Amino acid sequence: MASLDNLIVTTALPTIRRDLHASLESLEWTVNAYTLSFAILLLGAAILGDRFGRRTVFAAGVALFTVASAAAALSGSAGMLVAARVLQGVGGSVIFPLSLTLVVTAVGERRRGIAIAGLSGMSGLAIALGPWVGGMIVQLGDWHWVFWLNVPIGVLLLPLALARLAESHGPYARLDVRGTLLVTGGLLGVVYGLVRSSALGWGDPQVVGSLTAGAVLLAATAAWERRAPHPVLPPHLFRRRGFTLSNAVALLVQGGMFGAVFLLTQYLQNVLAYSPVQAGLRTLPWTAMPLLVAPLAGVFGERLGVRRLMITGCALQAASLGWLAVVAEPGVSYLLLLPAMVVAGAGMGLFFALSARQTLDFASPSEEGLASGVNNALRQVGVVLGVAVLAEVFAVRGGYATAASFTSGLRAALWGGASMVAAATLCAALVPSAPPRERPAEPGPAPVREVSA
Repeated sequence: MASLDNLIVTTALPTIRRDLHASLESLEWTVNAYTLSFAILLLGAAILGDRFGRRTVFAAGVALFTVASAAAALSGSAGMLVAARVLQGVGGSVIFPLSLTLVVTAVGERRRGIAIAGLSGMSGLAIALGPWVGGMIVQLGDWHWVFWLNVPIGVLLLPLALARLAESHGPYARLDVRGTLLVTGGLLGVVYGLVRSSALGWGDPQVVGSLTAGAVLLAATAAWERRAPHPVLPPHLFRRRGFTLSNAVALLVQGGMFGAVFLLTQYLQNVLAYSPVQAGLRTLPWTAMPLLVAPLAGVFGERLGVRRLMITGCALQAASLGWLAVVAEPGVSYLLLLPAMVVAGAGMGLFFALSARQTLDFASPSEEGLASGVNNALRQVGVVLGVAVLAEVFAVRGGYATAASFTSGLRAALWGGASMVAAATLCAALVPSAPPRERPAEPGPAPVREVSA
């Protein structure tokens, strides 16, 4: 349900733009309001689960996500929709890390890789169906039903979660309130400045002030986390080269790919004149490939090595964005786009199946909830930054005025996305070949169960 909302909304963006008279900036916030709140609160969700019970907090996240989806469906303005998307992000931020932790703790060590790949496959299924389901809903009904779809799923899931999931707690029960507030303000400042720059220009005081304030707060976050007793971004985890590099890969891949998807779904409808359903169907070769590749990646990760498959997955995605940038034209045949979409989907399948697993390989068992939260948070931060940066590139080099203008901006943005994923490929190559045989030792003394400011 939470994964579905990553891409189901993208197919509806052109319709939302026309219906609510939304600007490019408003469309960015429709995506970024969800992913930004999602990313920030992921950092604390695992800790709340450790303190209050993972099943309990997970169920609360499902309930909030369901209510927020109903609010989004009832939105009559871009502002109301953005506010509802913020609440959706809060609910989703709880669902993602705790679902991974609940799955990992429910299976033995020998089945851990397959279990993670299975969960990633379910996420991949939602992402695969998202554009097509969104297009079908928009064409047969209206965009509001993109959000109504979540409500019956949530209503059915909530009692099942409470009845079938076992309650569990973890050792990380102290919430770093100051660190959470600092990183939230820093990321919000940077993203707000990037989004506003397309309308106001880079020299505008509002843009400069926002970017400067964001950078200062992020620097303050780094300084505070080094001395915080229970940091929200634990420095001891980032001192492990494998953990840091695998998270850098996650951030860069999510940014490059989802920033590109934000514009490509609009390109198929605004430039190539496909209906929402037709556009959704034409993205299936891209989004459905992870369904085929992810299960195989979970199996062959043991034989071929996670590092080797991650390098391959990143390289395939970078190459596919470069191909799309070369062939994109106002009247291009879909057959020229198809090979790149298949290759991108194969690379994405490898990434989805192995990214979380590779990160958790550099964390001890008791750190898995916290490490999962950090990994998921950085992946969503990547989406926010990718959409903001590539939309700015698009606005500078093109726009919505004509098909030629849109295509010009799209090509520049695709090269930007390809560069981000190429950098991820380099980071993937630098990740240690295999984690230590003995997983890292537990950090420091046993934490105390309390919330601290």
